[in-house]
Amino acid sequence: MADDVHLVEFDNLGGREAGNGDARGTGGESHALAMQRGEQGVWTVEAELPVGTEYVFRIRHREETFERIDPKARAATSSIGRSVMTQDSFEWTDSAFSAAPLSDWVIYELHPGTFAGSLDGLVDKLDFIVDIGVNVIELMPVAEFAGDQSWGYNPALPFAVESSLGGPDALKRFVNAAHARGIAVVLDVVYNHFGPSDLDLWRFDGWSENEGGGVYFFNDWKAKTPWGDTRPDYGRNEVRQFIVDNALMWIEEFHFDGLRLDSTVNIRNAHGETGPNGDLPEGFSLLATLTDTIRASNPSAILIAEDLQRDRRLTASTSDNGLGFHLQWSGQFVHTVRSALEAIEDGERDVEALMGAIEGTHEGANRVVYTESHDEVANGRTRVPAEIDPGDPQSMWAIRRSGLGAALMMSSVGVPMLFQGQEWGEEDWFDDARDLKWERRSSRPGVVALWRDLINLRTGADPRARGLSGDRIALHRNDTNRLMLTLWRWGLGGEAASAVTVINLSSAQEEVQIPVPVLGQWDVVFASDWSGYHESGSDVVPSSLWTAEGEAALKIVVPSYGAIILVPSCEN
Repeated sequence: MADDVHLVEFDNLGGREAGNGDARGTGGESHALAMQRGEQGVWTVEAELPVGTEYVFRIRHREETFERIDPKARAATSSIGRSVMTQDSFEWTDSAFSAAPLSDWVIYELHPGTFAGSLDGLVDKLDFIVDIGVNVIELMPVAEFAGDQSWGYNPALPFAVESSLGGPDALKRFVNAAHARGIAVVLDVVYNHFGPSDLDLWRFDGWSENEGGGVYFFNDWKAKTPWGDTRPDYGRNEVRQFIVDNALMWIEEFHFDGLRLDSTVNIRNAHGETGPNGDLPEGFSLLATLTDTIRASNPSAILIAEDLQRDRRLTASTSDNGLGFHLQWSGQFVHTVRSALEAIEDGERDVEALMGAIEGTHEGANRVVYTESHDEVANGRTRVPAEIDPGDPQSMWAIRRSGLGAALMMSSVGVPMLFQGQEWGEEDWFDDARDLKWERRSSRPGVVALWRDLINLRTGADPRARGLSGDRIALHRNDTNRLMLTLWRWGLGGEAASAVTVINLSSAQEEVQIPVPVLGQWDVVFASDWSGYHESGSDVVPSSLWTAEGEAALKIVVPSYGAIILVPSCEN
């Protein structure tokens, strides 16, 4: 391990300014402060240094000397530069903010760089998000990464906020501004691996075994991941504390309302799968410790796992041998629903599988449901409208079937999530080198309106369909020959406060009789076959329907690839 550690301070007199270049120790006068070795090999020093001071750790191990960025620095000049001294003096104004109840959440996932260029740029775009009614933003990772352009899933400095996005104060300004507009913010964090490039944590103090990464990493077969041999050593107490401290920092210092942990399956299993082969008990234990710690210290924070293995242990309590997450991303929903939407022939749509995905047969209710995410619309796959009709993603069929996906998201069990640009039918695959085409938003008001209306019904901003956020669901398939589904959703108000969604997965218009839980008048609060959403729609849609005398059933015409949401009339 390290034989000697110094904190090396560089002032900027005559040197480069913070953030320019990447050489360490060039320009300006430097001063070395000796650190003292304490218990368990922890080195410390106390020094009064001005905010903005750039510094590195100089570590001597045997005959070698290394310069390292402070692993817990909140800012750095770059991923290969120097640590920057910061002071937490930000004046928050969000003390009165509280996130919406989890049952009412609709999440909007975005990449700060392609969405707005920077974290301050995000503030200027917030009103567009407010306009469509979502109440939670999920930021893709913002920890300092290699270079100035990345998805963010290659953290070089897990505690530092990416300098090219604006650094720590810009992140605080964004979260504060989102809270001022009533929007909660969740952050993606990456603990399944670090780096792998520009990684000062690698052989941090010079020690390693088996050609491994040293004190922060496994130094055996457990180190291997799909992104490099840089899996943290979850069995080392110092590394466990490093990760838990990082999670707490985002919530307590930056006021995030929750965290989404990337690829938790690669934390609990060396091969990224469920089963005993390659299991990492240290990783499973770390996840349980992290969720227990956050739930105890920050009980309002929401914890989301991207595991995609349909494993209910993710959201089971740690006292029941689970991992204690509130939600997990639903691989069952996204793959099944996209398959149904993208199939060319109606006969290729697997309705039985779709019903299981709507109910959450394998994952339960504690899940995030979506048809697009950063993973689903990149690396060879693209947006739902473009998958349906590559030649014309704004065609009638593309808009109608992608609209079915929107209705299914807002009506199914789980928390809905959409990906940036989905609300205007964006067709380009995600590329961190390509900005969103914001001009398409203004040229496609109908698609925006469709998403806005569905989102407002789901969050309760439009209170007519509160059943959509209920914890109960019943599914009815009209008959085995028709691609027609009826979803009942209800909660505390009972069946009298139900919302009923009718989905036609066929290219043919269908007149059907659907069962409903309440006799009397039913009001149509959403009909995808409206010309205001797409020019192929109708100018006249039903506003009310009545059950047949003595029968809890409605006769209704459902257009091709149409969705209709009905609620019991207040006149009943």
